[in-house]
Amino acid sequence: MLIGFKRLILASAILCGLPSAHAADLVVSAASSLTNAFKDLGQAFEAQNPDTKVILNFAASDVLLQQILKGAPADVFASADQEAMNKAEAEKAVQPASRKNFANNQLVLIVPADSKLKLHQLSDLTQPAVKRIAYGNPASVPVGRYTKAALEHEKLWDAVAAKGIPAQNVRQSLDYVARGEVDAGFVFSTDAAVMPDKVSVVLQVPSPTPVTYPIAVTSHTRQNDAAAKFVNYVLSPAGQATLARYGFLKP
Repeated sequence: MLIGFKRLILASAILCGLPSAHAADLVVSAASSLTNAFKDLGQAFEAQNPDTKVILNFAASDVLLQQILKGAPADVFASADQEAMNKAEAEKAVQPASRKNFANNQLVLIVPADSKLKLHQLSDLTQPAVKRIAYGNPASVPVGRYTKAALEHEKLWDAVAAKGIPAQNVRQSLDYVARGEVDAGFVFSTDAAVMPDKVSVVLQVPSPTPVTYPIAVTSHTRQNDAAAKFVNYVLSPAGQATLARYGFLKP
């Protein structure tokens, strides 16, 4: 999902061979769950750095990494899990010294706001009344990897996967639940908070691996100073306050 705001060009234009980013543009590729918070962070960063225009590109973390590896412009990469950032380091797509953890999150199980299902524990998902369950594709979406690990820990992965509706990113899982197209879904708590009138959190899901978000400057950036400054802003008290406002926890 690509989000633009005042003075931003659509990141899709970059990726589709349309007018590319200008020299003073700072392209930030960030996990879908960061959409709302990074929109605010980008605006605040621009206000402090009027000579820099921030372009935000949102998608599943693994998708963003593939875009970077294929040559798409990106100065900063923010992932929703360590695995995607580890891959980025292994592929020399980011500068290892710039890598920092900037936020934590919580995996939750949600249902449509008008759901009559009684779900109190993960094993309740095996009820016959639960027919469709949304979660991110574990092969490419961090929330899917967290979900699979949590369900495997409870020996429930096969049962849930049989009812699974894999999503391309966490916001798609959220949309499936919000529209009532599935009976339940796994998202991050910050995503559920975006639609409090359309979804209800029924369970906080223990994650065997902490839900941590790393950020780094890319290896091929032409805006190294600005990219480093953006990373520092995300880590600053002001940046952390913005993230906290959207429900993210301190790293």
